[in-house]
Amino acid sequence: MLPDSSLAAFIQALPKTETHLHVEGALPYELLHGWDPVRWPANPAFRERGYRYETFPSFEKQLLDNALPWFDSAERYYEAARVMFQHHAAQNVKYVETSFHLPVVEFIRVPGPEIIAAIRSAAPRGLHVRVFTGMPRDIFSGPMRPLVDELLGWEDLAGVDLHGFEPIPTDPATAGYWEKFRAAGLVTKCHAGEFDGAARVREAVEQLGVTRVQHGIRAIEDPAVVRLCAERGITFDVCPLSNVGLKVVPSLERHPLRRLTEAGIRCTISTDDPLCFANSLNEEYLAVASALGLSRRELAQYARNGFEVALLTPEQKHAYLAELDAVLAR
Repeated sequence: MLPDSSLAAFIQALPKTETHLHVEGALPYELLHGWDPVRWPANPAFRERGYRYETFPSFEKQLLDNALPWFDSAERYYEAARVMFQHHAAQNVKYVETSFHLPVVEFIRVPGPEIIAAIRSAAPRGLHVRVFTGMPRDIFSGPMRPLVDELLGWEDLAGVDLHGFEPIPTDPATAGYWEKFRAAGLVTKCHAGEFDGAARVREAVEQLGVTRVQHGIRAIEDPAVVRLCAERGITFDVCPLSNVGLKVVPSLERHPLRRLTEAGIRCTISTDDPLCFANSLNEEYLAVASALGLSRRELAQYARNGFEVALLTPEQKHAYLAELDAVLAR
């Protein structure tokens, strides 16, 4: 069935945010194809909509095999971010939170502040960009722990995110670091409730103290965790097409986004890793609208949720929310 053109136009007109986006996983594939069209053909199988990754490690390998050859300098981060942000601007996205993988700093020997500056300088006029750094759950017990200690001195770092293979136990040192980061004004996030169950969402909220959970959708498996998150005002930055592509959910029709929202959890919609899923933010909105029967008002609420948690001034938020209301009124 062809998409509703009027709905697509409504989604395009909505001012939107993207609050769950990995820079390396968002490398525009056209850059790879243009760089070496033999190595990176135009339409690889893994970017077809029906493609499913069997395991998280198989997904991670696909991502790294494609992204690591590109990201070898601050200049390459700038070029990838420049094209990535052009795509955002074309979709009427006004605000982006994106993270880069902290261990890359050691791998390519480029200081983190240089990577942050490169990403931020790539943003076009009118697009607000906040840069986070993401790190694996076991980084504190390895040789890169001193790198984590440096983060408080990094200019223009908006926050930190814990990500990677979720079944790996969370290092006990994480909670202390997350508390220290928040005390210094950084925003703390945690991936949870994707490849492990609701207990990891509870851990992120109660032990790590985060109010921003990346994914979070498997909280639906435990009503007590859903209530906890609703009562504490936790935001889930949800990526529906990623959840399907990684077989976290069997289909969009069975995605718990709407049920979580109805239970009182504030959810946003993002793309996660467009390099691996060939998805756009407008497509995410259109796909969940079709699969879950969402109204335009419900779609607008997801956009509103993004602005509510955005690192913007009250005046900036008010302006974008007024624009959103005007689109909805039309």
